[in-house]
Amino acid sequence: MAQTALKEKEEKVCPHCGQAAGDIDEITVAGGGCAGCSGKMKDRSDKEKKDLVNRLSRIEGQIRGIKRMIEEDAYCIDVLRQSTAASAALNSFNKVILANHIRTCVKENVKNGNDEVIDELVETIQKLMK
Repeated sequence: MAQTALKEKEEKVCPHCGQAAGDIDEITVAGGGCAGCSGKMKDRSDKEKKDLVNRLSRIEGQIRGIKRMIEEDAYCIDVLRQSTAASAALNSFNKVILANHIRTCVKENVKNGNDEVIDELVETIQKLMK
């Protein structure tokens, strides 16, 4: 019985972003995604996917390195330097995603008369600038 409950819990993930959805009620019916994603999809070329995944893998490695530094009682300033570098790498990743989004998704939506994408973009930029 415990295995069944565990299996049910594991299956409750957003079909779009793969994040754990917790209670099934957190999956929105209209958008098809969790509370944290729109449920929209984006076609990316194999090269773009590879480049983005490589960037994320490097960032993931940086984060693991910072974790290891904490576990090994590294000096605070050294940890902060590495954390700052990881943060800068993630900001760079965000800039690449944002630029690509504007060049593709926003351009196409505006061309097709969907100006709501501009409001979505403005809101996203405001959140990125916090």
